[in-house]
Amino acid sequence: MASLWRSYQVLMTKRPWTVQLVTAGTLVGVGDVISQQVFERRGLAHHNVQRTAKMMSIGFFFVGPVVGSWYKVLDRLVVGGTKSAAMKKMLVDQLFFAPCFLGAFLGISGALNGLTVEENVTKLKRDYTDALISNYYLWPAVQIANFYFIPLHHRLAVVQIVAVAWNSYLTWKANKM
Repeated sequence: MASLWRSYQVLMTKRPWTVQLVTAGTLVGVGDVISQQVFERRGLAHHNVQRTAKMMSIGFFFVGPVVGSWYKVLDRLVVGGTKSAAMKKMLVDQLFFAPCFLGAFLGISGALNGLTVEENVTKLKRDYTDALISNYYLWPAVQIANFYFIPLHHRLAVVQIVAVAWNSYLTWKANKM
């Protein structure tokens, strides 16, 4: 495990953006597999591989780039590594970024699932508030620790590790018709 972590560190140094995108896409996919196998109890024979591929594409092309870029912007907006700066970053992240990100994630998921605009709006009205409230149960504590203890180039990875559980919930929510 230690050698895997060292390899990850070397890759993060050489190609941080690529590693962040691959990590995000892979872990969103893992979240979907857990969602289908644990929450939905589909079994391997009924696993929807196409859905997992769609969720992974959201991770690669939306979650990774958006969250990775957001952390860079947030680090410029709120400078410092103090407890106060970590609290400010968490508040800005959770009050401004999280609501927009969740809405976009659910909307993109709906569009990739073939929902019409009207169906997608109805689904967002049904699921968005519940997802945002669930977000607030988990992410503020994670983000305070993340912003205080974790260097910028590892923040997306830390978030994605915690997000395996979150992604399982979110992909279940996004794909529940």
